[in-house]
Amino acid sequence: MPALEVVCCVRRGTFVFFQEISLITATDLEVRAGVRTLLSAPGPALRVQAGDRIGLVGRNGAGKTTTLRILAGEGEPYAGSVIRSGDLGYLPQDPKEGNLDVLAKDRVLSARGLDEILRSMEKQQAIMAEAVDDAERDKAIRKYGQLEDRFSASGGYVAESEAARICSSLGLADRILAQPLRTLSGGQRRRVELARILFAASDGSGGKSDTTLLLDEPTNHLDADSITWLRGFLQNHDGGLIVISHDVDLLADVVNKVWFLDAVRGEADIYNMGWKKYLDARATDEQRRRRERANAEKKAGALRAQAAKLGAKATKATAAQNMAKRADKLLNDLDEVRVADKVAHIRFPEPAPCGKTPLMAKELTKVYGSLEIFAGVDLAIDRGSRVVVLGLNGAGKTTLLRILAGTEQANAGELVPGHGMKVGYFAQEHDTLDDEATVWENIRHAAPDTGEQELRSLLGAFMFTGPQLEQPAGTLSGGEKTRLALAGLVSSAANVLLLDEPTNNLDPISREQVLDALRSYKGAVVLVTHDPGAAEALNPERVILLPDGQEDHWSQEYLELIQLA
Repeated sequence: MPALEVVCCVRRGTFVFFQEISLITATDLEVRAGVRTLLSAPGPALRVQAGDRIGLVGRNGAGKTTTLRILAGEGEPYAGSVIRSGDLGYLPQDPKEGNLDVLAKDRVLSARGLDEILRSMEKQQAIMAEAVDDAERDKAIRKYGQLEDRFSASGGYVAESEAARICSSLGLADRILAQPLRTLSGGQRRRVELARILFAASDGSGGKSDTTLLLDEPTNHLDADSITWLRGFLQNHDGGLIVISHDVDLLADVVNKVWFLDAVRGEADIYNMGWKKYLDARATDEQRRRRERANAEKKAGALRAQAAKLGAKATKATAAQNMAKRADKLLNDLDEVRVADKVAHIRFPEPAPCGKTPLMAKELTKVYGSLEIFAGVDLAIDRGSRVVVLGLNGAGKTTLLRILAGTEQANAGELVPGHGMKVGYFAQEHDTLDDEATVWENIRHAAPDTGEQELRSLLGAFMFTGPQLEQPAGTLSGGEKTRLALAGLVSSAANVLLLDEPTNNLDPISREQVLDALRSYKGAVVLVTHDPGAAEALNPERVILLPDGQEDHWSQEYLELIQLA
């Protein structure tokens, strides 16, 4: 049974009682990663009701993604229970689609079961057209009529039109919707999943009240126009919403409540207010905690000094012990002061020696079935060169990097490795990590010849210590996976870095660390990014435009194309 809350309002001297249904109620929730307690929320502290648009925030590793997975029913809490009511739409950071041979359009329509009904209707139409027996034709006509009734009851052609509108708003053109999922880029697949979830939650007017959306970094891979549209959709959604996002503009415009996961205390602070008021309230709260602690430490210091004096006299020993206990209690009863967040110390490797041109590509062509992604791409990566690959979503940017990294084969053309070439590849979907292996096993695999103590020091610099080393990579947050993958790059001594969206899923502090590392790296870089700041930090010399493979000198005008792509 869903949890019910009775709310009493006073209006013109009368009492008005009404009930609100909690779409999600988490009771005595405790979330752990290995032996680390990420979150302890006693009682029914975490509740989502219709109209709640909640921003789930906290630094990388605080447990945001893990908590969202548990609320979505995709993971189990260490303790406590979660009750859900109504429909649920969950977008994880790294969606794992099922059958990659399904057409993108059918994947979206499957949210309401329309894809199966349409396929069955097409089958009966074929029977009707080919049947030579009247009885068989009549049977097919009856079945077609029944299917058409089901199709109409599910929204029918109006729903199909609504799905197409959502897809278009997210930058998914008709030609993309007609392709199998396996032919799409990682960014396109993620937008298909987002479209599927929003289509399920939409009735053509912005949403329906029994649908709760749980969205983990929904703006990843979206261009500026799509983000603007998504912002409006979420503002008008009248069901529940929990969103994890490093897009502060989205949070400022959409959320009306904030759940802050405090990594220091392992607790959730609930703020029933919008984003800007939350920032002010949190700053005031932290100032209060620091002021209270400073006063308590001053009083505790005085008590301990007095206890030390009394303790020298045998007759005053009991009084001295009591004073010391009072000093301890003063400090123990305080709220924890939030310490400065730890920061990963990211520095890309000193590149191994190499020849003038460590990597060259000639006439690279990639085709999926009858669909040509790009053709005849030539690329010479000279020692220390800096190149940005640009193109609209689906132009083949990720595919090109995978070919250069050797994880995917071109249909035509060749790669020519130069003297001393050593490639380091960062995959936007964290494909270089083994989700089943631990943090330690992943870094050992990335640098099998590096000493144990050196690797432990490296992981420590990337904020992985103690029991975290035995944590499976698949249980890490998106930001933690990014840090682990970057740690693998640092251990590689690569002289050519292939970076596919290296700032995705990072909090602002970690992102700045990555940008600083880009600025100081002395090797060659080939970069794919939707982040204009990453391109500016790279200070590129050249740009490769896909799908044509045209090469040009870098200019500031290309920053606008990065945002549009």
